[in-house]
Amino acid sequence: MEFYRSSRRLQILGSVILLLSIHVAHSFYLPGVAPQDFEKDSISEAIGDELKVKVNKLTSIKTQLPYSYYSLPFCRPKKIVDSTENLGEVLRGDRIENAPYSFKMREAQMCNVLGRVMLDAKSAKAFKEKIDDEYRVNMILDNLPLVVPIERIDPGQGSPSVVYQLGYHVGLKGQYEGSKEQKYFMHNHLAFTVRYHRDMQTDAARIVGFEVKPYSVKHEYEGQWSEKTRLTTCDPHTKRLVVSSATPQEVENKKEIIFTYDVDFQESEVKWASRWDAYLLMSDNQIHWFSIVNSLMIVLFLSGMVAMIMLRTLYRDISRYNELETQEEAQEETGWKLVHGDVFRPPANSDLLCVYVGTGVQCLGMVLVTMIFAMLGFLSPSNRGGLMTAMLLLWVFMGLFAGYASSRLYKMFKGTEWKRIAFRTAFLFPAVVSAIFFVLNALIWGQKSSGAVPFGTMFALIFLWFGISVPLVFVGAYLGFKKPPLDDPVKTNKIPRQIPEQAWYMNPIFSILIGGILPFGAVFIELFFILTSIWLNQFYYIFGFLFLVFVILMVTCAEITIVLCYFQLCSEDYLWWWRSYLTSGSSAVYLFLYAAFYFFTKLQITKLVSAMLYFGYMLIASYAFFVLTGTIGFYACLWFTRLIYSSVKID
Repeated sequence: MEFYRSSRRLQILGSVILLLSIHVAHSFYLPGVAPQDFEKDSISEAIGDELKVKVNKLTSIKTQLPYSYYSLPFCRPKKIVDSTENLGEVLRGDRIENAPYSFKMREAQMCNVLGRVMLDAKSAKAFKEKIDDEYRVNMILDNLPLVVPIERIDPGQGSPSVVYQLGYHVGLKGQYEGSKEQKYFMHNHLAFTVRYHRDMQTDAARIVGFEVKPYSVKHEYEGQWSEKTRLTTCDPHTKRLVVSSATPQEVENKKEIIFTYDVDFQESEVKWASRWDAYLLMSDNQIHWFSIVNSLMIVLFLSGMVAMIMLRTLYRDISRYNELETQEEAQEETGWKLVHGDVFRPPANSDLLCVYVGTGVQCLGMVLVTMIFAMLGFLSPSNRGGLMTAMLLLWVFMGLFAGYASSRLYKMFKGTEWKRIAFRTAFLFPAVVSAIFFVLNALIWGQKSSGAVPFGTMFALIFLWFGISVPLVFVGAYLGFKKPPLDDPVKTNKIPRQIPEQAWYMNPIFSILIGGILPFGAVFIELFFILTSIWLNQFYYIFGFLFLVFVILMVTCAEITIVLCYFQLCSEDYLWWWRSYLTSGSSAVYLFLYAAFYFFTKLQITKLVSAMLYFGYMLIASYAFFVLTGTIGFYACLWFTRLIYSSVKID
C-alpha cells in the first residue's frame, strides 16, 4: 500500500511537471531592437522613407566557413561601410555592410538595374566554387533576415504550408535540355517582397517581413551598354517582368552579368511584436513535442524510482547499524560502514580535482544564468550575437565562484598553498580551450574566411581572461580559503585500509562508462535540435524547454552518481572522490560519439578543414560538458557521503 501511494505521488508530480514544461517551453522573446516607423508622404504619394538594406556573410552548411558578401565580385556601393558588431557577432563570423539596393517605403520598383559585371577567369572561378559549395547570400532589413519562402505539402494535410530558408543561393548547377554538360548559373535577378503592418490612425508602417525569390536570367539589351540602357528582357515600360527564366545566366569567363531587382510591398496583419514568429518556425516541422516530453518524463520517473529505492535501502542500513549492541556483531557486519576510517581520506591528485571542481562551478553558473536570461527573452535570435556575448561575459565573472569553490575543497583536503590552486583554476581549462581555438582559427585564416577572429577581438578576449577572469578567481580563492574548513563527520585512520578484490561489474572503467549513459539519455533528443540549429543555420529559441531538460540532467547526474557511489562503498572501496566526478562526467564521451554520428549521418561536409572545425568545436563543447556534469555528480556524492556517515554511531 505504501509503495502504491509513493507511485501515485510520482504520477501526480509527473503530471504537474508535464503541464509546467508545456507552459515554460513556449518561452517568449524580445524583438531585439526598438520599433521603427516608416512613413510615406501623403501629399506627393511618391516619396517614402528610405529603407536601408544591409548584406551579411555568405554561409554554407557544406563548408561551415563564412565569407563576407563582397569577397565575391557583386555590385558594390560607392563606399562600403561596416556596421558596428558586438563580440558575439564577430565570433560568429558576421560581417554586416551596406548594400547598393535602394528601397523607398511602400514604393514598388520593377526591373531596377543594380549594375553590370564582366567576369574574368578568377571571378568566374570564385562564383563557381561558391555555387559548388551551395553558399547562401544573407541580407538584413530593419533587423529582419532575408528569407526564401518555399511551399511544401505536409503528409496528411491537403493544403500546402510555407517554410522559410535563410538567405538565397548564390547560384545553381544544371544542364540544358538535350545536353549532358554541367553548367553554372547565377541568381542575378532578385524579386524582393517587404511586408509591413500599417497603423490605421497615423498611417505609419512597420516592417514585419523580408522575403525574396531569386531568378537566373540572361538579360539582353540593344546597342552599347550605358547606365541608361533599357533592358529588353526586363522592362517595366513594356510590362515585361521577370516571372520565370527561359534563358538563365551562365557563369563563364568573359561573360557579362547584369544584376537587377524588383521590390514589392504587401500589407500584413502580423503585428510588429510578432514578426519573428514565422522566422522562428523555420526548424523542422517533424518536432514531436509530446514524444520528447514523454521521453524526458521516462528518465525522470526512472531517476525517481532509483532514488526512492536507494533511500529505503539506505534507511534500513542505517537503522540496522545503529541497533548493533556488541562489538562482535559490528565485526560481523560488512558494507559501507567498515570504510568510515578511510572514506574521507584525500584522493590522489587532489589539487587537480579541486581545479576541475572549481571550473565546473564556473560552467554551471554560466549555463544557469544564461538560460534564465534566455527564458526571459533577452537572448532571442533577433539579438544577433547576444547569446555568445552573454556566455563569454558570464564565464568571466563566474571566475569568482570558481576560485571560491576550488579553494574551499582544497582547504578541506588540508592544503595550504591556495595561490597555486587559484592559478591553476584560472588557467587550466581556459588554456586548453584557447589552444584548440587558436589552432582552429589559424585554419580559418588559411581559408581566408570572415569567420576568422580578427586580432583586435583576440586582444579583447585575452583582456577578458587576464584582466577580469584571473583576478576574480584569485579574489574568490582568497575568500574561500579564509573561511574555516568543513569538518569530516568521521575521523580518518592513519593507515589506509586494504580494498578487497572487486567484482567485475565494479571495475572503475566499467562503472564510470555505465554511469554516463543515463545523463546522456536525458539530453540526447534535445541535443539533436541544438546541433541542427548550430550546424544547419537554423534558429533555436525554445530555451524554456531547454532549461527543463537541463534541470533533469542535473537530477540524473546527481542520482546516478549517488547510486554507484553507494554500491562502491558497500563493496568496501573507499576511493570515491575521482570516480564520483568521472561517473557523471563520462556522459561527455557519449556526447562526442553522438556528435560523430551526427556528422556522418546528417551533415554533408566533405572538406578536411571543415571536418576539423566541426570536431574541434565539438571537442571543446564535450570538454565543457565533462567538467559541468562531473562537478554536479561530485557535489551530489560529497553531500551523500557526509550525510550517511554523520547518521551512524561510530565508536
